[in-house]
Amino acid sequence: MVLAAGLGTRMRPLTNDRPKALVEVAGKALIDHVLDRLAEAGVQRAVVNVHWFADRLESHLAARGRGPDIVVSDERAELLETGGGLRKARPLLGDDPVFVANIDSVWIDRGDALSDLIRLWDPDRMDAALLLARREGSIGFEGDGDFFLGDDGALTFRGDAPAAPYAYMGVHITRPGYADGGPNGAFSLSPLWRRSAAEGRLFGCVLDGDWMHVGDPQARNDAEARLKGAG
Repeated sequence: MVLAAGLGTRMRPLTNDRPKALVEVAGKALIDHVLDRLAEAGVQRAVVNVHWFADRLESHLAARGRGPDIVVSDERAELLETGGGLRKARPLLGDDPVFVANIDSVWIDRGDALSDLIRLWDPDRMDAALLLARREGSIGFEGDGDFFLGDDGALTFRGDAPAAPYAYMGVHITRPGYADGGPNGAFSLSPLWRRSAAEGRLFGCVLDGDWMHVGDPQARNDAEARLKGAG
């Protein structure tokens, strides 16, 4: 599932006439960066939620001309955030484990990050497996980090610590019904992750590469410069 319904307010003025998913970095729309990564990892079908400039995003997806196949989860009536979006899309997702991906994450991969995440995933031990980035050296991330990572891959939230070494970089694997128990309407996945972490069921692995969080116009420019430099 690709989370593409957000308003992209921090990306203005670039999102005054388009969804954030269609902001381009190095000549490619953000959503195409994500969908191409998922296709490379073997994903054949992607559910994409839409809200802001939904018609324009749907037209772009219909014209992509390459996989994965796209199914739209329509949030025109109400923006549902990460948890609510996953819950609404549940009937479209089937029963197999799903990638859930943000559209503002671009990365240079020196390994095989999504395959590493697939190998880590164990539904008997885990509620979710998150892809992480090292906070230092990341582009566009200004926070103090999200997680500590145990030797076994188990994640602990930063809590009251002044900083943590790893940030969530916008892609995880979970059960398609993980958010089914959430409230009606909009809600975030974060409280569900916190509960899973407390129960020892939240895990992660670290990207071997460079992560760019494309959250605002400056970050978009920095990411474009980094990608062009790597090319």
